[in-house]
Amino acid sequence: MLRQMLDKVEPLFHKGGPLEKLYPLYEANDTFLYTPGEVAHGKTHIRDAIDTKRMMSMVILALLPCIFMACYNTGYQAQKTIALTGYTPPIHDVGEMIWSGSWRYAALEAIGVNVAGLEGGFLSPQNILPCFIHGLLFFLPVYIVCMAVGGTCELIFSVIRGHEINEGFLVTGMLFPLTLPATIPLWQVAVGIAFGVVIGKEIFGGTGKNFLNPALTARAFLYFAYPKQISGDKVWTAVGTFGETATSDAVDGYSGATMLGYVANAKEGTVSEVITQMGVDTTSATDWWSCFIGNIHGSMGETSTLACLIGAVILIATGVGSWRTMAGVVGGMVAFSGLLAMLGFDSPIMNLGPQWHLVIGGFAFGTVFMSTDPVSSAMTNSGRIYYGVLIGFLTILVRAINPAFPEGIMLAILFANVFAPLIDWFVVQRNIKRREARYAT
Repeated sequence: MLRQMLDKVEPLFHKGGPLEKLYPLYEANDTFLYTPGEVAHGKTHIRDAIDTKRMMSMVILALLPCIFMACYNTGYQAQKTIALTGYTPPIHDVGEMIWSGSWRYAALEAIGVNVAGLEGGFLSPQNILPCFIHGLLFFLPVYIVCMAVGGTCELIFSVIRGHEINEGFLVTGMLFPLTLPATIPLWQVAVGIAFGVVIGKEIFGGTGKNFLNPALTARAFLYFAYPKQISGDKVWTAVGTFGETATSDAVDGYSGATMLGYVANAKEGTVSEVITQMGVDTTSATDWWSCFIGNIHGSMGETSTLACLIGAVILIATGVGSWRTMAGVVGGMVAFSGLLAMLGFDSPIMNLGPQWHLVIGGFAFGTVFMSTDPVSSAMTNSGRIYYGVLIGFLTILVRAINPAFPEGIMLAILFANVFAPLIDWFVVQRNIKRREARYAT
């Protein structure tokens, strides 16, 4: 029936029809729901089992573990903060006090969730489902704003240029919210994604012609334009956005740095001493396994190295993500951070071993999902390795040398994006010279 409805209204969007200008919007919905009926003709095309739609679907599939952890960990950190700031027991009484007047409280009541009636109290950090729902109520608004504003920008450019809306925005619209803290104002999400789509992609001609990763361009814009909300030495705890008196008191009683920020700002001491001291100064987990699983503070989708590894397996197995790029990034990071650690500098961040760099900050997320962008990364196989090594090296360089920007992989990937065409050019020229030398003999 849906197919018949789409076929019935399709002529309205064709050239000369009353809705001609809105054809990209019709085409986007038709392509999203069904496989396009048109196929390429002629001898200049190569048949392949994968197209842009399937490739983007695989990326979304690979992101599912990170999305789950984004929702769960956001709720877990908020509920743990409430529990650790002297509002226990009973947690559910405090929950009612904090949630009263919040639209999230009303939303839960509307779908039949009894906040105070769940076992252990809805705000108990020990319950996985309430933690997930709690975090989902923070993730969804950011995602919806991102898709609405970014999608509108895509639609406007598609209408003006007369081409289809590309599926690539579905991935950009999912990656960007995962790189943001739960407490970010929604208007900043709108400004950021608009900047990323327009300046990072459309101004260069749209999907396939951009040399910068649009999601990272958007995040970099927010990073420098609004550093108070997206960086700094305070943890990003979702509970802070409730805005009620009790919540404000709770957040005032709990503050501290993320592990990457804490180590970067430490002036002296060994790495183990700094991490131990962080456990004393804050209530954040400081053991390696917690960092690996993702039960730590940070941007919503970047905390879990385990979830990123699952995504990496899916991308590599389906041929969507380049293992050469990922291996290059990890190799560059291990080599340079290992070298700095062996040289024995006084700064704790310079002595931080590669095993810690792997699991803190956004290194794993950037390695798996950002550096492997098929448009903005290197295209040649050898070039992908060099490109990855450059990202790994620059990430540690930014983290260790400039503590003002401890999250180095975002800047490293954007910088490597600029050099990707040059890397490919040198690789191609080297292969041409080798072939010429082989034929000469």
